[in-house]
Amino acid sequence: MRHIKDIFGGNRRQFGMLIALVALVVFFQVATGGAVVTSINLMNLLNGNAYILILAIGMVLVIIAGHIDLSVGSVAAFAGIVTAIAMRDLGVPWWAGILLCLAVGALAGAWQGFWVAYVGIPAFIVTLAGMLLFRGANQFVGQSNSVPVPPQIQYLGGGYLPEVGPRTGYNNLTLLLGLLVIAGLVLGEVIQRRNRRRIQAEVPPVWVSVVKLALLAAVIYAATYLFATGRAGTSFPVPGLILAVLVIFYWFVSSRTVTGRHVYAVGGNKQAAALSGVNTKRVNFFVMMNMSILASLAGLIFVGRSTSSGPFDGVNWELDAIAAVFIGGAAVSGGVGTVIGALIGGLVMAVLNNGLQLLGVGADWTQMIKGLVLLIAVAFDVWNKTQGKPSITGLLLGTRKPREAAPPAEPADPVDQASTERPGVGQQS
Repeated sequence: MRHIKDIFGGNRRQFGMLIALVALVVFFQVATGGAVVTSINLMNLLNGNAYILILAIGMVLVIIAGHIDLSVGSVAAFAGIVTAIAMRDLGVPWWAGILLCLAVGALAGAWQGFWVAYVGIPAFIVTLAGMLLFRGANQFVGQSNSVPVPPQIQYLGGGYLPEVGPRTGYNNLTLLLGLLVIAGLVLGEVIQRRNRRRIQAEVPPVWVSVVKLALLAAVIYAATYLFATGRAGTSFPVPGLILAVLVIFYWFVSSRTVTGRHVYAVGGNKQAAALSGVNTKRVNFFVMMNMSILASLAGLIFVGRSTSSGPFDGVNWELDAIAAVFIGGAAVSGGVGTVIGALIGGLVMAVLNNGLQLLGVGADWTQMIKGLVLLIAVAFDVWNKTQGKPSITGLLLGTRKPREAAPPAEPADPVDQASTERPGVGQQS
């Protein structure tokens, strides 16, 4: 059991959500008679939820920093309508429309980031005002009408990788993408083991790496096969490719860069982070602006899939994104969370919603079930932590500590204890 963490990752809560995701897929696959794990359904699932997963990537950084953003749906709708009107009425080419959409999101994020970071108004209030402001701006600019977008934007939001090369009965680009992902995982594992040896850290046995890579490769191969063998004209969705690039990029930023460590530091203990030399205002400005840029991108993808921008785009998107982040293991108080965890949480909600639809469950019951899942997922871990008991993932891993009394330890220095309780915060020299 002690090597399970090395195989599935170090975050036990994230591992528990992964088990929940697999359990949901298996349950709905059986309950629907095999309608879940099919090429068409997986493509629809990814196309229909890519924009929420993109929002979850940005939202997890906001929540890690100790904030919340209620305006993402309105910002997405506003950026979408401005871009659609600019391309239709002003003759803006599609590629410039994409840049315009991201620029609108950046301006909206800079506006909200200024009030949060430099004026000191809580993000909850600023983004609540932003939700009303940008929703009204969407309706004012678009006159509450739907505005169509060109085919290039539609391809961005609902297209598939094209057919290239010889006819093999599969989509060659999808197969190549799957092989590249597997090769990247192998290379990453080799580099990680080499780095552990270089710093003289504990290196898991070779069989642990082999098992982990074999499991991941099997899942990726199965997904690649399903995406590459769908009906004619389909393959791996373009929104899924955009999502994959964003996941890799933001995973690297959050876990391998100074910026990412500063975001965790500010969310863990803002005062200690400031004393350690972290520019807290710049961090808060960054997470708010980054969130709005990703919201504008999510809005563009949604507009492309629906072929037009309308006054009701983005309604309640912020709730789905926030739910995905908390289900994925983020802490309400900030300082805890991962991009991969937010992705898994979003997939849990997406599979739950998709499976209930395939079973013919009404929208009323679907919303109630999703709400209960969110409440139970967060409340169970909170209750266990307050009782001093292991979380559900701790029970699954069998990590309960024995009850024997331990010898009394010397009291830790207050400064050392504060620095170890909050990830990313160094001691003041």
